[in-house]
Amino acid sequence: MLRAARTLLATREPLDAEIGVSEMLGSWWGTRVPGLDVERLLGDGLVAHAQASGSAAGLALLTGISVLGTTVHQRELAEKGSATLIERGVARPAWADLLGHVRPVATYVYGTRFGDTADIICTFRYDGAEPGEHTGEHALIAVVDHNSGSVLRDAWVTAKVDRLLESCRSQAEDGDPLATFSQIRPEHARLLLEDAVEQTDRAVAADAVGPGVTDGSPAAHHALIRSRVRALPRRPRNQVRSTYSRDRRATLAARFLASDAAAELSDSGAASRCVDHIIAFGCDVDADRPLRVSPRKIEAFLLRWLPRRVILLPEEGEAMPHVLAAWIRWAGPRHGLPEVAVNATLDALWEATSAFTTSYPDVSASFGLPPEVLRRLLPDGDLSALPRRMFAFPLLTSDLLAESGEEFAPSTRAGRRALLRLDHFGEYDSPVEHKGKHSTGAPAGSAADPAATEEALDAHERLAERLWEGDPPQLWSAAERLLDHGYERPVVLRMLMEVVEDAEPGEDVAARLDAL
Repeated sequence: MLRAARTLLATREPLDAEIGVSEMLGSWWGTRVPGLDVERLLGDGLVAHAQASGSAAGLALLTGISVLGTTVHQRELAEKGSATLIERGVARPAWADLLGHVRPVATYVYGTRFGDTADIICTFRYDGAEPGEHTGEHALIAVVDHNSGSVLRDAWVTAKVDRLLESCRSQAEDGDPLATFSQIRPEHARLLLEDAVEQTDRAVAADAVGPGVTDGSPAAHHALIRSRVRALPRRPRNQVRSTYSRDRRATLAARFLASDAAAELSDSGAASRCVDHIIAFGCDVDADRPLRVSPRKIEAFLLRWLPRRVILLPEEGEAMPHVLAAWIRWAGPRHGLPEVAVNATLDALWEATSAFTTSYPDVSASFGLPPEVLRRLLPDGDLSALPRRMFAFPLLTSDLLAESGEEFAPSTRAGRRALLRLDHFGEYDSPVEHKGKHSTGAPAGSAADPAATEEALDAHERLAERLWEGDPPQLWSAAERLLDHGYERPVVLRMLMEVVEDAEPGEDVAARLDAL
């Protein structure tokens, strides 16, 4: 790294220096090693190494990291290291005085009426330049992919700001009838970029992005993007972002089902459940834009998100394409799509329908579970939750509970308590007389868990609730790692409970789980 940092000494423009440092800091971005904070290990290690070198290249690198470091701790360490080397008489690079002193000029968003992606364009200039000196005006362009959870797909920087803006305007005004280009408030641009950075970090942590993100331009520019986001003004605290609450989603579904577009849907029950999934995808994946429809969004929903996340009953699978077609006709015009765009989206739907009907899995057959067991485990239809819920409540898959579904419903506290008591102690006295005593067949108490106590049962219940909800996501990831290493389920449960129960207020539980 220090050898590469020597090129910073030959750099005259602060923007070139920032891009160079950002590329270095992005070289390990997205790398995950269980039990290690890679960002802290390598980032802080690089700062220490640069300071220990006592060289001009080390000072140039520290100067860049003091502005572009991806954590406050990293930037503070680099700033202290820079001060130490300056006191020793090491020469500062020519661009050092301007680094970090950027001022936003204007912010824009370029895209299409379909809204699949948004090019967020932020222009900046350096403050403190001498009169008549080049101000270093430049534009940062970040491409956000809304069909993949609003993650960053591309990023670049250009000093040809006027040419870029003119190209976007001409495309929107004269070139492409579906292209859009508008100026937005810097506060809004910051909100969009902060959300994109957060969603990208989550996707990278979950290995849910392709290699083009972690080893491409988003990686090379992620430190620069974070730095520029900090330079943008924040929204006033009294401005609350509008989100789709459960009631608002239900109201939107009711409006659609009462519309003329939904009048020809024959199975109202299946239609209602299908539209709930359509709205959930639009809110949870597409940045609270359930009314947005496009060919790419329809394909992402129908062929990727739905098969991975939702269990559809046979009648729902049959109804889904027709409900989706009605939704496109109803929502498209309300989102501002012209008729030609609505028709293009419908064409994409019918092209994808064949693949959907032939590839949508029979989840009950795939997992060897009866439909009633799947309904117990997935009352919300969230297919991704199946493994962790089976781990939290394994007896839900048992024939033992075939006639006691309501008594052992995991959606109620009494049902969870009954399930865990049976799991914990090996038997459970039913309060319903005709059902008698349930037993796993193991001797009561000792074989199920020698250390079983009511206090341990309380902790088990709190852990099981977290696993059921997937909160935090690192909880199930840690359980999977421990199971892969050969630990038995009771041992894994105890290890997870120790982390969750022993955590102090404000302690980073996720970090402790990552360390398991």
